[in-house]
Amino acid sequence: MSRVDKIDFNADGAQSFGVYQNDAEQKTIAKVSSVNVSCGFHAGDPITIKETLLFCKEHNIAIGAHVGYQDLQGFGYRPMDLTEEETEATVLYQVGAVASFANSYSLSVEHVRLHGAMYMRAAQDLDFAVAVAKAVKKFDKWAVLYLPYGKIAQEVENIVEINVAKEMLIDKAYDADGNFTEPSKPFDTDILLNRIRTCMYSGKIKIGGGEFLDMKCDSIHFDSKNPKTSELLDKAREIVMPSPYNYNKACMAGWSETLV
Repeated sequence: MSRVDKIDFNADGAQSFGVYQNDAEQKTIAKVSSVNVSCGFHAGDPITIKETLLFCKEHNIAIGAHVGYQDLQGFGYRPMDLTEEETEATVLYQVGAVASFANSYSLSVEHVRLHGAMYMRAAQDLDFAVAVAKAVKKFDKWAVLYLPYGKIAQEVENIVEINVAKEMLIDKAYDADGNFTEPSKPFDTDILLNRIRTCMYSGKIKIGGGEFLDMKCDSIHFDSKNPKTSELLDKAREIVMPSPYNYNKACMAGWSETLV
């Protein structure tokens, strides 16, 4: 398999609220090609959202909405049992809020990425993932939905006929079935860089025991809460310079490869 020349790097932004601030965030999001802007349900207040959007505009970063459950106290990590109607409303409300903000600064929302418990459910529950995708398509039929790499992402793309970016979580451990978990070893920049190289050159990642897992992903997600991620991104950008998944639409919205 030939080397992949283009891939998206994404990270979460506006993950602060009031006096609770993420000091590591801007160092990280300045180095990715796409930022998922928290919409106010799990994190993000109006000022933080505004500042993040303007930061993205200044630093030539494509913008997406980071949608989560309405759970500020639990940072969106607590599961909720929503009906399909509630799921649609939850997605549209949050995307609409960020899109309205973005429009006022001549920006546009290119994609949607789920957060926390919503992300985990979409990775395991096809019906839920389809409900989310239908809501995203109602917002914009050309918008991209970011989902974890795997069978569900492909099925959602086929069922809903929406653009789905298949995502690898750079700092998670994977098993042979493609399920991701928290890693048993500490964050190791060299190991993670080797994972990126292997993915770029072979479309696979090493999962232990000498085994490899297919991972022909469209985007790599980096944790903006971890202060070590900024250093990892500096070195990752030497392997490949990231560009937004929805490249043409992002360029129409003002993203420029010459500014990377």
